[in-house]
Amino acid sequence: MTETLTLWRPTGPAELELVRASGWTAWPPRLPEQPIFYPVLNEEYAIKIARDWNVPASGVGYVTRFEINLEFSRRYPVQQAGGRDIIELWVPAEELEEFNRHIVGQISVVHEFR
Repeated sequence: MTETLTLWRPTGPAELELVRASGWTAWPPRLPEQPIFYPVLNEEYAIKIARDWNVPASGVGYVTRFEINLEFSRRYPVQQAGGRDIIELWVPAEELEEFNRHIVGQISVVHEFR
């Protein structure tokens, strides 16, 4: 059995629709102004972003959860982006396709805020 790391991703409706179109198995390519894909390692942090940023920006915010192969995930050092609990992986946009190939199982929606 493959060891995995649980990650969360706060997202808005447009990105979530692209995830749905992938069969819940991949994150969409980043836009030119998005050089980094930021999944987070803390569910509470993902909730805060979805609720406080995504809802005002688009009327709805989602928190997704997914598993990534643990050994593969180690190539991306954990980044502390603020407080003690604000921790993320920084995946360069050009590596996202390979990152997606190491997702174990499906991406699921675990919270929705309006």
